[in-house]
Amino acid sequence: MSTRYPFTAVVGMDDLRLALLLNAVSPAVGGVLVRGEKGTAKSTAVRALADLLPEVAVVAGCRFSCDPAGPDDRCPDGPHEAGPGVARAARMVELPVGASEDRLVGALDIERALGEGVKAFEPGLLADAHRGILYVDEVNLLHDHLIDLLLDAAAMGSSYVEREGVSVRHAARFLLVGTMNPEEGELRPQLLDRFGLTVEVAASREPEQRVEVVRRRLAHDDDPAAFASRWAAEEGALRARIVAARELLPSVVLGDAALLQIAATCAAFEVDGMRADIVMARTATALAAWDGRTDVTSEDVRQAALLALPHRRRRNPFDAPGLDQDKLDETLDRFKNDNQPPESTESTGNEDDDDPDPGPQGPGGPGGGGGVPPQGGAPDGAAGSAQASQAPEVPETSGAPSPAGPGERAAVQAAEPFRTKMLSVPGLGEGAAGRRSRARTEHGRTTGSRRPQGALTKLHLAATVQAAAPHQRARGRSGRGLVVRRDDLRQATREGREGNLVLFVVDASGSMAARQRMSAVKGAVLSLLLDAYQRRDKVGLITFRGKDAELALPPTSSVDAAAARLATLPTGGRTPLAAGLLKAHDVLRVERLRDPSRRPLLVVVTDGRATGGPEPVALGTRAARLHAAEGTASVVVDCESGMVRLGLAGELARELGGSAVTLDELRADSIAGLVKDVQGTSRRAA
Repeated sequence: MSTRYPFTAVVGMDDLRLALLLNAVSPAVGGVLVRGEKGTAKSTAVRALADLLPEVAVVAGCRFSCDPAGPDDRCPDGPHEAGPGVARAARMVELPVGASEDRLVGALDIERALGEGVKAFEPGLLADAHRGILYVDEVNLLHDHLIDLLLDAAAMGSSYVEREGVSVRHAARFLLVGTMNPEEGELRPQLLDRFGLTVEVAASREPEQRVEVVRRRLAHDDDPAAFASRWAAEEGALRARIVAARELLPSVVLGDAALLQIAATCAAFEVDGMRADIVMARTATALAAWDGRTDVTSEDVRQAALLALPHRRRRNPFDAPGLDQDKLDETLDRFKNDNQPPESTESTGNEDDDDPDPGPQGPGGPGGGGGVPPQGGAPDGAAGSAQASQAPEVPETSGAPSPAGPGERAAVQAAEPFRTKMLSVPGLGEGAAGRRSRARTEHGRTTGSRRPQGALTKLHLAATVQAAAPHQRARGRSGRGLVVRRDDLRQATREGREGNLVLFVVDASGSMAARQRMSAVKGAVLSLLLDAYQRRDKVGLITFRGKDAELALPPTSSVDAAAARLATLPTGGRTPLAAGLLKAHDVLRVERLRDPSRRPLLVVVTDGRATGGPEPVALGTRAARLHAAEGTASVVVDCESGMVRLGLAGELARELGGSAVTLDELRADSIAGLVKDVQGTSRRAA
């Protein structure tokens, strides 16, 4: 077994270490979501935490890690007799992105359940993680239904498996930690809210700290055992402190003054629901226990707000997470209890550091910097990581680059987004679960049955009984039970919705800039991006103007990134329509090889004009027919305005084999805003 990187050797990242340690002290806090760019040691810190957790006593032979002091009376392996149990290390279980529902929650042996009437249950990862850590790397890439199951189990402390009248329940209490790179897509606000705390991590820009990160990493890779022994004393001290804080936690008093500050803070920042108040209360209590106190102070409430509120203030994917610390301080001061004990001067000694300095034995544990284990010197404050959480994810349009070119116009602000009509791909797909087009999925309404290919996941009971019934006499059936063989089992086929690849091809030429149309166009594309986010699509963005087309954003799950590219999009020059369509053809060809099951939807935003180069109209027509020949579902958003309309966008839509919709018709609440499938090349002639 490889030696893990020591938790106390992690350089910097005070907020991350503090959030993990608070959950180790009080798992009721609700877990941690770690957001940050790639290569910032998110996974290293989480895996290192497992070695700090105290050993747990379990019932010998129980696959569900029941506590011998209070065994679960409904444990599938129970009932358990009283006994001392056995001690083992706390587990850290990793949930792979490609895991199935059966791997997560466990699976019933359907054949034995029907034929013998017994609950033959194979535990899943939720059972393995009970009383330990469940770590989900790239949690934003998990299917939504798996995230729902995961967070429901974390909230209720138990997991239920119900299939065809057979139910199994077992305890599933664990420290949930998820990591994600926002560039690869966001979690829905409803799912963000289910994580207790969130932290933003970023690589340090200080050369000295970066040097120390590399030095320690190389030392660990050269001799992991020697490096771990070098930090053994600090690891032992931190482990003992977690145990002491757990023992002190029930004695911590959360006074009325602190509760009032918590409620006032949540109200001031207009967070939805009451979960934020509860999480803040638990976090502030854990902070007091971590500091060895039995009373909750204003500084505990402040730190709890910085960890529990930023991700709950997002209303849509284009909102940057973060918290206005001046507003937070003002709210806390207004409701501060003058009788509270004075707080440590260490947390207020630096006027430029709004966060408390955790110190080597403070909330964040041992700090970064230095080539030897810390001996008591305080590390840099946690303000850097706290301030990083407030950095906007979408750049301001005022900072947009302005490429050189004749007739160039600066980027304009997008109009207010609106709710769009649904555009979908015709036919029945088999892509990743989503909310746009019809598809065969693991979840949805049952439409039929088939023989299982591989492991059986969704039993079609009626079809299974129908397949087994004719053979009962030949199989010697004598009792009431049904004799079922594996060949009789039938998999239910279900129809739901899939996510698609929505590729936007946006005309940014001079004709689009006329009469202030680009603001309305950007508003429409922004609205479609928001719709794509809600429907769990991948998106890509191609722009064309001047002499060529540009892939502004390769296909990605990050709608934020697409909105950022759109905000900085300038206009001007000629209209190379053919170049834009040919670039889209190349992008879709590559994506079909990468992900053949995800069907594309081409959205061309243009007034239909084609200028520049020899025969621009003919070239545009031939490029459109390439997409039509491959059956690419497409829609043209007609941006033409004014009393006199040429109808060029409609002609382009016919060549693409799709349909055209005006900006007004794109609105879901318009008279023409009825749900309409995009027509492909299989569209029948009227």
